[in-house]
Amino acid sequence: MVNLIWVFLTVIGLVYAMFNGTMQEVNEAVFKGSKEAVTISIGLISVLVFWLGLMKIAEEAGLLNFFSKLCRPFISKLFPDIPPNHPAMGYILSNLMANFFGLGNAATPLGIKAMEQMKTLNGGKNEASRSMITFLAVNTSSITLVPTTVIAIRMTYGASSPTDIVGPTILATLISGIGAILIDRYFHYRRSRRG
Repeated sequence: MVNLIWVFLTVIGLVYAMFNGTMQEVNEAVFKGSKEAVTISIGLISVLVFWLGLMKIAEEAGLLNFFSKLCRPFISKLFPDIPPNHPAMGYILSNLMANFFGLGNAATPLGIKAMEQMKTLNGGKNEASRSMITFLAVNTSSITLVPTTVIAIRMTYGASSPTDIVGPTILATLISGIGAILIDRYFHYRRSRRG
């Protein structure tokens, strides 16, 4: 359905441009947009490859396991319905670590796997469990130490200091992460009080 909507909007725009006499501007915008898309993609690829490489080195050196063990007590309290050694817990920790280092693209498949594992714990129901809701809130507002995607975009557009965004990002994501956990807990206790 969404594809049909996009095709419909594109056709309407082209027909309007033909009758309005602005096809030249449309052509210029299409080629300019394509060029910018390629430029941004190459910039993002280079930064993501760099950080994914660092993540792999950190994983081989045992740094990710160290962070996972460090975070496990807190994560276990955040997700009390999930057994500590269940595969869902490993995927949740990996997802949070990837988001922590600003690798949202790498975190997405880990998040999907975590949700699949939590669905099996939920008995395959189509209704979201407490842990699934909490994970969605925490994943959406995840604390980010290094916003690699934003840094890559700033580098692509020639920012004089592309890493200036690190401090504000840490502060903003810390506030959003704490806020998401508090709101999640509030609604959980409110719903459990109702029965």
